[in-house]
Amino acid sequence: MNPLSGVLGEAWRMYKRYARHLLTIAFVIYLAAAVIAALLALASGTIGVVLGSLVEIVAAFLLQATLVKAVQDVRDGRVDMSIGETVRAATPYLGTVALASILAGIAITIGLILIIVPGLYLITIWAVIVPVIVIEGSGVLASFGRSHQLVRGRGWHVFATLVLVYVILLVVNLVLGLIFSALPHVLGRGLSSIISGTLIAPFLALVVTLVYYRLSADAPAPPSPPGEAYGEYQQTPLLGIPENASGLPG
Repeated sequence: MNPLSGVLGEAWRMYKRYARHLLTIAFVIYLAAAVIAALLALASGTIGVVLGSLVEIVAAFLLQATLVKAVQDVRDGRVDMSIGETVRAATPYLGTVALASILAGIAITIGLILIIVPGLYLITIWAVIVPVIVIEGSGVLASFGRSHQLVRGRGWHVFATLVLVYVILLVVNLVLGLIFSALPHVLGRGLSSIISGTLIAPFLALVVTLVYYRLSADAPAPPSPPGEAYGEYQQTPLLGIPENASGLPG
């Protein structure tokens, strides 16, 4: 049985229901990054362009984490966190998401250049790295292994879902590109980037996060961090003997 059956339909229904919330998050982050990048380019020339590009890259990673956190929030049928609260909740994961995404991107690019198939394989087994980091709190290296664990045995289902999603996104980008082609190049490119990103990023985040939840429903729970397990052990009374205020058996 395919655990991802109907996941695109579920993502589309959630997209329509929470469009205002999700699109606003994406638009605010994209617009803020675009404005900062433009100001840097105007103020510092070539160096400003480079710095602006870095700002946009960081914003893209922040958007990934924020949208996953937003999807996690609305799965109970209501929006519990404001946009600001959602961004703040996602910010602690920014560094981990960025580093994991960069490492995955390098490995996938090498795989695609070499024989293509290894790259497609890595895209599939690492499909839910960002939800694993944001929802489970996994570290950079642990997220790769956890994503692989979740996808194992369902690789073809995950791959087929990703292919369908990227075909949909490609069509949307082509349509938007045609719409903005009549505008001056710089303006058309900027508007197309902001609008396409605003429309596409939430749907992609919905699909990836829902895929994570579908796969994790029947998968073993992630291992607890060593410190957490140790803390639980310390708090457990030995042989039912009550503890005094110092934490020692009384």
